[in-house]
Amino acid sequence: MKMLTLLLLAMLALAGCSSPEQGTPPPRKIQVVATLFPLYDMARAIGGEYAEVSLLLPPGAEAHSFEPRPGDILRLHSADLFIYTGPFMEPWAESLLKGVDAKGLRAVNSGNGIHLMKQGKEEGDDHDHDHHGGGDPHIWLDFDNAKTMVSTILAGFTAQDPPHAQAYHRNAARYQSRLTELDRAYRAGLADCDSRTVIHAGHFAFGYLARRYGLRYLSAFPASGDSEPNARQMAAMVELIRSTGAGAIYYEELVSPRLADTLARETGSRLLLLSAAHNVSREELAAGLTLPEIMERNLENLRGGLSCR
Repeated sequence: MKMLTLLLLAMLALAGCSSPEQGTPPPRKIQVVATLFPLYDMARAIGGEYAEVSLLLPPGAEAHSFEPRPGDILRLHSADLFIYTGPFMEPWAESLLKGVDAKGLRAVNSGNGIHLMKQGKEEGDDHDHDHHGGGDPHIWLDFDNAKTMVSTILAGFTAQDPPHAQAYHRNAARYQSRLTELDRAYRAGLADCDSRTVIHAGHFAFGYLARRYGLRYLSAFPASGDSEPNARQMAAMVELIRSTGAGAIYYEELVSPRLADTLARETGSRLLLLSAAHNVSREELAAGLTLPEIMERNLENLRGGLSCR
């Protein structure tokens, strides 16, 4: 009897020493779906260890030709936060939300409160660049706008998951500090350049960046990433590039640079990437590429193409 009592006491002691977490599932992370890569990057930085963030746009897909699939509605049914840029960048977002019957889902319009700049006609181009119907929606390419977007996304996180609000605030502040550093780097890096004209053989996207740093921005293909100019527009663009003496033609991410290459060959310019960061490749996503890293690469290419000192 004494031996049995000792055995029971030993078993109770072992049970008391075991971790209370054994046998219990890990805490549920807040589920977040972001439409475009800049929002995805901001959200995963803010959410940190308490959020699971996914990108709605398939890696490698061109943002302007994207159309949601039935499976995307199913993804939102299990999400806590849905983050999008606004009705002009993703005109399908509101229709997508109408198809979701999820009372716990909070939709965050990250562009809320940001004034859209108009996209007027550029010299040598007879297109109207205001193809989104309400101004230029590429708001994250102005770092002040990007910081406002971070604050808006942060508000969505804290409202949906109050217990981790303090961590979300810390993470957001860290990301905004990084954006402030980038702004300083751009101001210093683009202050003294032989040329201040950016020739972009992609759709109109860099109006905010050009305005912020006093650059002249000319876009060849205004409508979308996969649109093509006609022969007369191409000839006018070649003539314009020659008149500016541009040393580089910039092409956009995830779109074939065939037309940019044609312009470069016709004008003797070199090709450089200028990414609006709508999306990244599957390999870049897996490697953890960030929006600040993309903007650092853009600055390096801008400085090279504009012959900055």
